[in-house]
Amino acid sequence: MFEFRKTGLHQRQTVLLRAWVAGVFALVCLLLLVGRLWYLQIVRYDNLAARADQNRITIVPIPPRRGQITDRNGETMATNQRDYTLLVTRAQVQGKVEDLLDRLRELVYISDSDQRKFLRLYQQSGRYAPVLLRNNLNDIEASWFAVHAFEFPGVSLQARWVRAYPLHESAAHVLGFVGRISEADEQHLEDTGQEGNYRGTLVMGKKGIEKTWEKVLHGRTGVEELEVTATGRPVRELSRTDPIPGSNLELSLDAGLQKLAETQFDGRRGALVAIAPHTGEVLAFVSSPSFDPNLFVDGIDVENWRKLNESPDHPLINRPLYGTYPIGSTYKPFVALAALEMGLRGAQDMVPDPGYFELAGQKFRNAGGAVYGPTNLHKAIVVSSDTYFFSLGALMDVDALHDFSKQFGFGQITGIDLDGERRGVLPSREWKRKTYKKPAQQHWYQGETVSVTVGQGYNAFTLLQLAQATSVLANDGVYMKPHLVRRIIDPLTGRFTYPVLAPQYTIPLKPANLKAVRDAMVDVINKGTARRAFDGAAYQAAGKTGTAQVYSLRGAKYKAHAVDERLRDHALFMAYAPVDDPQIAVALIVENGGWGASVAAPIARTVFDYWLDPARVVKRRQQMQAEQAARQANDAAARPGLGAPDASPAPDDEEAPEPAPLPDAATPPEDGAQEDTP
Repeated sequence: MFEFRKTGLHQRQTVLLRAWVAGVFALVCLLLLVGRLWYLQIVRYDNLAARADQNRITIVPIPPRRGQITDRNGETMATNQRDYTLLVTRAQVQGKVEDLLDRLRELVYISDSDQRKFLRLYQQSGRYAPVLLRNNLNDIEASWFAVHAFEFPGVSLQARWVRAYPLHESAAHVLGFVGRISEADEQHLEDTGQEGNYRGTLVMGKKGIEKTWEKVLHGRTGVEELEVTATGRPVRELSRTDPIPGSNLELSLDAGLQKLAETQFDGRRGALVAIAPHTGEVLAFVSSPSFDPNLFVDGIDVENWRKLNESPDHPLINRPLYGTYPIGSTYKPFVALAALEMGLRGAQDMVPDPGYFELAGQKFRNAGGAVYGPTNLHKAIVVSSDTYFFSLGALMDVDALHDFSKQFGFGQITGIDLDGERRGVLPSREWKRKTYKKPAQQHWYQGETVSVTVGQGYNAFTLLQLAQATSVLANDGVYMKPHLVRRIIDPLTGRFTYPVLAPQYTIPLKPANLKAVRDAMVDVINKGTARRAFDGAAYQAAGKTGTAQVYSLRGAKYKAHAVDERLRDHALFMAYAPVDDPQIAVALIVENGGWGASVAAPIARTVFDYWLDPARVVKRRQQMQAEQAARQANDAAARPGLGAPDASPAPDDEEAPEPAPLPDAATPPEDGAQEDTP
């Protein structure tokens, strides 16, 4: 009986102990749970709430619409078209991408070329970067895929603005093109702090105006804040900041004049630049042959790239900007003006021309062996007497000629708003010392100056430089910066700004010397080497023909039919019109074309006839009056302008990333580094 009671007490104590232990354990667990809840709800609230919002809310960038580009008359040269595209994001693809493509082909046509291009980009892209699979889907394809989109995780249908160039090959070297943003582009955007403004943007300017004015054309990216499900499906829009479209650009080009000038080359290689002397506006900018920039918008295919890149005519090279040439006799008016300004010879001084000039036992002969007899400056320019200018070379210091010619833009960066401009070679003693390594080669000989004075020798200029020099000569020595963008137009307000308004400097030239050279250039047109090309013109032009050797004859007689076509002489011409009030200055070259008088001058005549047509002159005058009134109204409500393009080089520095500000003082540019080789 005693032992039974003892056993019962022991059991009750054991149960009570267990109950206490269980209670303590439960209390500890409850305290731990409460503590954890307090930690999560109070201490970690801000952080966890932000993470929850990240899972619930997604930020979608809205790329802006790219600015349009028109010519001076409003004709569209670069625009945007609505397009449906299929994009693939690697992180969302389930299974092999090849299997996905096979199933997708049953709904949407995908060419072998599209698939190859996609797979190449797909392997190079990041996990969350959308890759273009197919563009230009029609409405039926887009609607059909939209119905079955749930079957293809990772594939999205998007509407976008795609760049289009309605003029195709016309002015392609001016407009350039846009292309897919590369890794190098992304790095540049990151380095310059612009990556945030390019979220969601797939393309950017790669060449031409599209590249130089990229910041202005691109606009500002918008943002859309969406609430999404766990699977990423949008539920509702929480907030939205609309994108700001890029500004529109009005070029100084006349599309009609541009097309006309391009057709004059008729498949021949060459370049032409036309400039309005009083403003520096580029009216035509031709590089022949050309290419279609539409090929590059979504990435050029291998076949077309090989065709363009391997062509012996090099259609991708911007000839007026990048090609450097000896400019032959078109350099003579500037040499003659330099001689007058230096006082080396008077305009009426006679020089015997027996058909050659002899210096240190070496004979420098006239082209074709012509003999002109006693010759003054006027006659020398009209008949293009080499002997007269050879004799000037014996009197002239090359450094003095260099310093004079650079004021007109020869051998200098003009600062035009295009990327890739070359400086060319304006020879001097310093240039030769830097170019050659051997001391014997570094010495400058007077015979080299003799060759330079007729536009041969070491001279190597761009057609843009020759056109700019002609424009400055026509404009009484006033240097207006050549430019292609005439106005920047805000698409929201319609207000506009002008990138170039004032001259950069004025060359101090004596009016009598200018008149002597100009009168001679007038007679080149009236009774000299260009008389046939301008016979019957309704205006008075002034100009100079030129023919430049491609290789040295070494004393042999030149026979065009006996040499390879690509070794024949270049045909050149420079001119401006009308003489009393210059409205247009032109320089052009037909590569391996032969005589400038018979090949190049007729092209300039066609350009002048178009631009100086009385009906067009009246129309331009009316447009100018209306524009002046609009400018006054615009200036009254003006705000700070968008500025000049970020890639436009300064006149004195080939590597300068920003354009030089327009100086107040009338000072010519200083020299920069020359090209490495002549």
